[in-house]
Amino acid sequence: MASKKFLSLFVLLCLLVSGAYAQLGTSYDVQDSSVIPAKRLPQHSEFMANTYPFPAKPRNQWELGLKVGSFQVLGDVRNRLPGFGAGLHVRKALGYVFSLRGELGFGTTKGLNFQPSNNYIKNPAWNGYTHPTLVFYNFKTTVYDASIQAVVTLNNIRFHKAKTGFNAYAFAGIGGLIYDTKVDALNGNTPYNFGPIVAKYGPTGFRFKDRKDIRKDLKDLLDGSYETQAQRDPGQAELFDKPFRPMFTGGIGVQFKLNKRLSLGIEDRLNVMKSDLIDGQQWQENDANANPQAIAQTRDYDMTNFLSVGLNIALGAKSVEPLWWLNPLDYAYNEINKPRHMKLPKPVLDDKDGDGVTDQFDNEPNTPAGAPVDSHGVSRDTDGDGVPDYKDKELITPTQCQPVDADGVGKCPEPDCCKELREGLESGKYGNTKKCNIGSLPSISFRGKSISLSNDAKALLASVAQQMKNNPDCRVAVIGYCSSSKSEQQLSWDRVNAIINYLVDKEGISADRFIFRFGEEGGDCNTVDLQDGTGAEGPTTVPAPHPNLRRRG
Repeated sequence: MASKKFLSLFVLLCLLVSGAYAQLGTSYDVQDSSVIPAKRLPQHSEFMANTYPFPAKPRNQWELGLKVGSFQVLGDVRNRLPGFGAGLHVRKALGYVFSLRGELGFGTTKGLNFQPSNNYIKNPAWNGYTHPTLVFYNFKTTVYDASIQAVVTLNNIRFHKAKTGFNAYAFAGIGGLIYDTKVDALNGNTPYNFGPIVAKYGPTGFRFKDRKDIRKDLKDLLDGSYETQAQRDPGQAELFDKPFRPMFTGGIGVQFKLNKRLSLGIEDRLNVMKSDLIDGQQWQENDANANPQAIAQTRDYDMTNFLSVGLNIALGAKSVEPLWWLNPLDYAYNEINKPRHMKLPKPVLDDKDGDGVTDQFDNEPNTPAGAPVDSHGVSRDTDGDGVPDYKDKELITPTQCQPVDADGVGKCPEPDCCKELREGLESGKYGNTKKCNIGSLPSISFRGKSISLSNDAKALLASVAQQMKNNPDCRVAVIGYCSSSKSEQQLSWDRVNAIINYLVDKEGISADRFIFRFGEEGGDCNTVDLQDGTGAEGPTTVPAPHPNLRRRG
């Protein structure tokens, strides 16, 4: 009856919790470098630069669990009622499917047979009885166990849904246990008289009692002292003066997510050990007239079962949830549905004259090859003299020297200023002809209102410094965001200033290679972007906008 009640409670909890918490939580952002450990930052940088297709494995939380429930011994003597058990575990994910768990367990329970036994002659716990007197086997057992378990998550890889708040798993492992089993064999110092328990004299003579009467009479007779040490295996190893046995453990469980930190667990665990004396009894019940010296041992071993309900807590800062709660396909499906990171091929549109303006927008569809054009596909005429640049031998003709001939040359002597300008354009003096190949640069994230650089941020800045050293002709724009209040403006300035000072003071980069920009719109307030600033204009230093609001850490 008790086992049916526990089963009903288990099913009810499954239905209630699965309905209430079916879709809590979302997956983490694979582009967030703050959850990537330092040793995997190189892979993360390659992924962000689209040179490696797989995102780095994030730092994920540990799980600490506490559970209580029903504890039973499955052996030769039946349990009176479900006993009490408790457990404590820590669990760490190795991947999205496999994890390791270390567990400590405790259990205590009592047992009593309602059928009498007579083959107890070899059991030292019943030495005070003379064969073939009938006895009622009973016991009280306390068990302590420790184990390491491999856990397999069964349902977090999902093809038709991002994730679920319901997690099913199976586990198996090895460990060891110690136990202490006692028997209630004496009433004080005297063996019990079990004779009247079995039969009674009535109007029709002696008759055997039914189970209900036996149960009541045993309850009245036994004092529950459990004063006698149960039988132990000879030569058995001991730990803390108690028998020790190696064991195999296994079971199944479910978890229901309550929030990002807490989950409810329901679990059934079975321990199997090579011992038939957890309940203090190992002898077969033969015919009452059989030779007591020929009584054989039973061929099975005792087991323990622990059905529990527990609360699990996820531990760890700057980490994602334990990986068994995440669907590894979530990133791939979201990227396919709405690309944020993948490199998409440029669309190919018809451009018959090859001037870079597609035919549908080209107002001059037959421009000669190589001729510079404006945004409408019309041949460019820089100086407005009526001769397109590709024919103009005097690209910039002063207004006072126009009109021009067919080659675009003016009819007045070329002024010195125009000559200098033309030669400068032809030589590149007035145009930046140097190319910067610094590539993509990372973004630096800050937490809360802090302006301090984390170890992950410093590792990213070290890679930025190396890129700048490898490309000495490049400048870098450091861009902070948000300016809706004075405090936001100053916080943006402080974070940009912290990054530039770090690269100058710690990495030896010249200060004049930076462009200082803060309070920009269109970005994350807690993120500072680093971008190629070669050829752009901007100051290298900027006074603090609100120095009285400057933060110190």
